[in-house]
Amino acid sequence: MTRSRTVRRLAAAAAVSLLPLLAACGAGTDTDTGSESHASNGEKTTDGSSGQLDIPADANADLKKQYLLENAIAACMKKQGFPYTPVAPEDPAASWTTDGADYELTKKYRQKYGFGIYAGIVYPGDAGAPGSAAARQDSDRTPNADYVDTLTPGQKAAYDKALGAFPDPKAGEKNWTGCLGEADKKVYGSASARERGTATTNRNQANAQALNGDPKLVALAQSYASCLRKEGISVTTTQPTGIGEMVKLQAFESTPAGAGGVSAADGSGNAQESLSKEEALPLLTRDIELAMRDLECGKEFRAAYFPKFLKAPTSGGGAG
Repeated sequence: MTRSRTVRRLAAAAAVSLLPLLAACGAGTDTDTGSESHASNGEKTTDGSSGQLDIPADANADLKKQYLLENAIAACMKKQGFPYTPVAPEDPAASWTTDGADYELTKKYRQKYGFGIYAGIVYPGDAGAPGSAAARQDSDRTPNADYVDTLTPGQKAAYDKALGAFPDPKAGEKNWTGCLGEADKKVYGSASARERGTATTNRNQANAQALNGDPKLVALAQSYASCLRKEGISVTTTQPTGIGEMVKLQAFESTPAGAGGVSAADGSGNAQESLSKEEALPLLTRDIELAMRDLECGKEFRAAYFPKFLKAPTSGGGAG
C-alpha cells in the first residue's frame, strides 16, 4: 500500500519537487525519431499550448515558485512542439489538515480510516482511502500521462528528450536537462538542484533543532508521552519533531504482509496474497481505536506544534 501520508515532507528540495513530473510524463525509451505534436485523440496538432496556471494570491514564496516552474515547463514544451499540462502543486500546509494540523478534520479522517493501513482493502472503491484501488487509479492518471499514451514509440522518445531528465550523480551531473532544466534555471537561478537540496537540508535541520528546543513544545511532548503510556502505548521518542508520527510509524512497522490491497513479499522475496476484506476489517477497527487514542493524547501538543512547524518546516512533520 502507499504510505505517502506517513512520509510527507513539507520542505523538499526543488529538485525533488520535479520527480512526479518524470514519473508521470517520462514514459518512453524507444529509439524511433519524430517530434511532431500529437493530440490526446490521436490527431496531430501544431498547437502545443495547454494554458498556464493561475498562482493563488495567498501562496507563499516556495509555492509560487512551484507554480512558476510548471508554467515554465509548459511554455518550453510548447516551443518544442509538445503539449504539456501544468499540474497545480499541492499546498504543503493543506496536506497536513487531515494529518494532525486540523483536529476536527483529522478526527473525521481517523474515525473512518484510522492510520490508513487497512482502509484501502475495506473500501476499495473509495479514492480517499489510502492504498485503495480507486486511489491508485487516480494517482496513476494525469493529463500528461494520458497524452504520452497516445504517442508512437518515436514520438515518446522525442517527448522524453524534450522534457528532460533527472541529473545522474554518478556521471557528475548536477542539473536537470531539457525543459525541466530550462524551467528550473529560469525559476530558481544558477544554483544547481543539488546545491539547493543541500541548502534545504541544512535549513530543515536548523528548524528541527529550534522546534526540539522549544520549552513549551518539550513540555507538551512530555505530557503527550505520559498519556500514551497510560493508554498502554509504547513511547520511543519524546522529541517534538518525532512524537507526533511515532505511534503511526509503529503501526505501519507491525503491519502484516498483504495489507494495503496489493501483493506483498515475505522475507525470501516470495509473493504473498493480499489480505481479504474480511481479514482486514477487524484490523481496521483496531487501527481506528489506536489512531483515535493517539489523536486525543496529542491534541494539546499538536495545537501548539503545527503553527510553529508550518512557519518553519523540517524534513518531517513529526505531528501527524
